[in-house]
Amino acid sequence: MESKYFKLHELVCRHIYIRYGNKAWQFFDPRAIITIDWIKEKLNKTIYINNYEWGGNQTQSGVRCNICQLARKWTIEGKVRMSAHSTAQAFDFSVKGMPAEKVRNWLVRNQEDLPYPIRLEAGVDWVHLDTRDAGQKIYFFNP
Repeated sequence: MESKYFKLHELVCRHIYIRYGNKAWQFFDPRAIITIDWIKEKLNKTIYINNYEWGGNQTQSGVRCNICQLARKWTIEGKVRMSAHSTAQAFDFSVKGMPAEKVRNWLVRNQEDLPYPIRLEAGVDWVHLDTRDAGQKIYFFNP
């Protein structure tokens, strides 16, 4: 399933984009794509995920592979880690003109309209959203 609003390079790390190209759409949990598209549509604001294609430094805010900096250490140490980013269920993003806490509050106020249950990371300067079902419409966690 492809996104209505986001280009693939905005949603996957550069390694995945180079290795799989358009075939990388197959990896996504459709709930994640539907949810991020819903947020974009309802807020009607610019959402930033990965921006490396435009010379930015956000490279691991969508799907991450095992050689991305944030996941590589687990691979090197021989440890298993199943991040929602590695299973194509998560996005770290920011919304133009809205601090992360304001976005989280907006999501809480609009949770009944969310297409799927989500998890949100609390207390960070970005919005981490994933579609792992924690048994409630919005579940807050701390890493």
